[in-house]
Amino acid sequence: MSRQLTRGALAAFVLAAQFAVPFAQAQGFPTKPPTMLVPFAAGGPTDTVARVTAQAMSKALGQTVVVENRPSNGGILAPEAVKNAKPDGYTILIHHIGMATTPALYRQLRFNPLTDFEYIGLINDVPMTIIARQNFPAKDFKEFLAYIKANSAKVTYANAGIGAASHLCGMLFMSAIQTDLLTVPYKGTAPAMNDLLGGTVDFMCDQTTNTTSQIKGGKVKVYGVTSAKRVGSLPDVPTLDEQGLKGFEVGIWHGLYAPKGTPKAAIDKLSAALQDAVRDPVVNQRFADLGATAYPPEKATPAALGAHVKAEIEKWGPIIKKAGVYAD
Repeated sequence: MSRQLTRGALAAFVLAAQFAVPFAQAQGFPTKPPTMLVPFAAGGPTDTVARVTAQAMSKALGQTVVVENRPSNGGILAPEAVKNAKPDGYTILIHHIGMATTPALYRQLRFNPLTDFEYIGLINDVPMTIIARQNFPAKDFKEFLAYIKANSAKVTYANAGIGAASHLCGMLFMSAIQTDLLTVPYKGTAPAMNDLLGGTVDFMCDQTTNTTSQIKGGKVKVYGVTSAKRVGSLPDVPTLDEQGLKGFEVGIWHGLYAPKGTPKAAIDKLSAALQDAVRDPVVNQRFADLGATAYPPEKATPAALGAHVKAEIEKWGPIIKKAGVYAD
């Protein structure tokens, strides 16, 4: 009996020790720089949000949050990498609305936004703008609409790839105006913007984080913003709704994720650091300058992001399926 008790106690001790090691490591988190994976190319709007957020979170964590770009068509490689990463809090993902739209867009998606990740919190909300090459002939949105409808066979619409924010906005825009246009997909927003600035393509719908400086610099023509109200950084740019495209509203949100199974202690510290970041006046001003709005701290939480992802999947799934857009 005593030997059986001894063996049982030993087994219990070993089991407790196995759980105690990762718990202790999580309690001391972070002891080295975490890496934030970005699903798109450097220089794009999500990359900009990532770098602003990472810099602010670094202060709270006491470790530099390293930003690493993993661009791919539709931004699917970075989520796959984070899903398969060691669940210790040192590899996290920043992603936009694409986390909610990829399930409907991809027939063979190798990650599930609802089951393969731990949620950290929401970051910000970003409106979008309809912009065109600087020498596009239309002087206002009315002329723009008339021109692209009359020349739908030759007008080119650039986007950052299937599932990208620019692709989703363009898809809804074409649906709203009941006109199919020639789309030109890129592997990221930065190369798409470069070709727009060079006059290779005609127009695109992109986030204010990527277009505000180009608009203010007069390098592109702007025909409207996709938010319900005008954007503070672009007060002279009317909404599409007030220009006649009633009810058209597209906003892009960003959130932070970790691999499923990441200890709660690590998630709590990452979420607390994110809450500090969205409170930071410097971050808020930086986002405001780019036309974006930081979520309040109560939204920079696992519960808020989880609920938001679920609601957005339910919202976008039927829209995408009705449009008949799929990627292999």
